[in-house]
Amino acid sequence: MHRRTFVASALSLIPATSACGRAAETLDLPLTQTNGLDAALIAQTLAAAESLPKLHSVIVARDGQALVERVLRGPGLDTAVNIKSASKSVLAALGGIAIGKGVFTGVDQPISAFLSDRFPANPDPRLNQITIGNLLSMQAGLGATSGPNYGAWVSSRDWVRYALARPFEAEPGGRMIYSTGTSHLLSAALTRASGRSTLANMREWLGEPLDISVPSWPADPQGVYFGGNDMRLSPRALLKFGELYRNDGVHEGRRVLPENWVEASWNGRGTSRWSGNPYGYGWWLRRSGRHDVRFAWGYGGQMVFVVPDLRLTVVMTSDPEPQETRDGHVDALHGLLDRGFIPAAEKGAAAA
Repeated sequence: MHRRTFVASALSLIPATSACGRAAETLDLPLTQTNGLDAALIAQTLAAAESLPKLHSVIVARDGQALVERVLRGPGLDTAVNIKSASKSVLAALGGIAIGKGVFTGVDQPISAFLSDRFPANPDPRLNQITIGNLLSMQAGLGATSGPNYGAWVSSRDWVRYALARPFEAEPGGRMIYSTGTSHLLSAALTRASGRSTLANMREWLGEPLDISVPSWPADPQGVYFGGNDMRLSPRALLKFGELYRNDGVHEGRRVLPENWVEASWNGRGTSRWSGNPYGYGWWLRRSGRHDVRFAWGYGGQMVFVVPDLRLTVVMTSDPEPQETRDGHVDALHGLLDRGFIPAAEKGAAAA
């Protein structure tokens, strides 16, 4: 995508970045262990954030402690908001928990075990090769229902059949094809395998252990909860979700995600043809200077960033229904992280 340059108030904090966060280099500071956040850099970064009219809220946590909580406009931090395609990261967590509980046998289990009756007449034999892992990593090979095909898909009478009837554009397990229909197949498979709704599973498997509210969200005409879009969580709930991954699937001493699930999720399997960023199991991956960044990303700028080596988790929510999406807003959010919050963590708080 095109590079854009953004002007931030207070300093040139927001860099020229390519869309979706292939960021410019961060400040070349020494590799030293720090705690907290540098107050001056945080003040400058928040001043820059104020200049972004679509940005609603920002939370910055270090070592699990929320050091910055700011509502710029829109709902409060405890109000559930539409997280758009960041729902895919949450759904991937449910997929991992389902494997840990034996609801799925593993990432290599074929989806035909649950969805073969939804296959089209005279199905392409490759449908039998698609696995749970392929759904998680967007490597089913089926043509996308996202982008220009999205409206026809969500207007169809049967979202699952529609997604399964899409022509193959790659082999199962091959190149990444970003498609919300692929994520919805995961929700449908989970519903069949568990014998209950994705909403019920999410409330028990994530809502209860994380102590977060999980409101209902839309379902398809057959009652399968939308897999990969339109979930509703508060910014503080998103922080707990990001922290769960930062802590290798453990929340307050309780293991919520199976062992090794975070590592598997943060292993890039496909690469976006649009951003060039690798994609794991529901999470995007990139670098910021010398740091690995893992992030959930929803339309309009619903973001959860985790920077593991800095023990840093950043949540940003934005207008979920922007009139203009090519104005560089998402790039600007990556810029706040790369030129603001990451350097603030690198430098750390001044010693008392």
